[in-house]
Amino acid sequence: MPLVPIDSLTTSSEIITGLSAAQASISPKYFYDAAGSALFEQITQLPEYYLTRTERAIMATHADTLALRIAPGATVIEAGAGSCEKARTLCATIRPHCFVGVDIAADFLQRAVAGLRREFPSLDVRSVVADLMDEIVLPVDLPPGRRLVFYPGSSIGNFAPDAALGLLRRMRRLTEADGALLIGVDLVKSKAILEAAYDDAAGVTAAFNLNVLRHVNRLLTADFDVAHWRHRSFFNEEQSRIEMHLEARCATRVSWPTGCRSFHRAERIHTENSYKYRVADFAELLRRAGFARQVCWTDAQQWFAVFLAEP
Repeated sequence: MPLVPIDSLTTSSEIITGLSAAQASISPKYFYDAAGSALFEQITQLPEYYLTRTERAIMATHADTLALRIAPGATVIEAGAGSCEKARTLCATIRPHCFVGVDIAADFLQRAVAGLRREFPSLDVRSVVADLMDEIVLPVDLPPGRRLVFYPGSSIGNFAPDAALGLLRRMRRLTEADGALLIGVDLVKSKAILEAAYDDAAGVTAAFNLNVLRHVNRLLTADFDVAHWRHRSFFNEEQSRIEMHLEARCATRVSWPTGCRSFHRAERIHTENSYKYRVADFAELLRRAGFARQVCWTDAQQWFAVFLAEP
């Protein structure tokens, strides 16, 4: 299926609003141009970034149970599909009839689903470019059968709790009456472990964060000087979230065709939150979203959880 362009995602109004606010911000969805998507794939391989390998181990441990719970022939809908790397393992485990990759980064998604088609030639592979903050419109000709919405990597943590609830409710609608949600959730743990995962020694996360300015320059025809900014991240214990910011190294001025803003030294642009949950709290969020039946698997250290949730 061809990719559907979403013109609203590349308009400047949202970015200008964020940059013009008293607390400047850039939505984390703008991390994911081609360069940002590739940098994030590097992050998932870093020794400090425990999330990917811990989730993978949980999925491998419970693969047989998952295969029994999800009958062959289902349709897998992966939200925030990225490279589709995690989908490869899942598709090999449960043998779906159809896969739909949903992501905001159109070019990266197109390459990823092409690779999935080569690896699984009998699998019906589709792609949908969408912002997860909006209702996801699926192809009208999806085959009948159980739908499994797959949302790995604890990406749900990028949404504040109220927005996360809204997203889970939209996912509940995608599952219809007999589907399920398979979702990864990062859990609260020591501050040192959390902060290291978002500020690695090799500086890949810093490069990922700074790359958003290059993307904004292209989208706005702006003139951010990346050398004037540094990566900052920390765990906000009161809000139970990692925060990522870009901090001005010096007083600097940024212009775009319809306006400008001056930043003083040490002023920050808020680029991302990553909320961390306790198992009971996330189970309650799922229940409020309409997922009454839940199975939760965790690793031995209780660092990460994978939920299989059904209406």
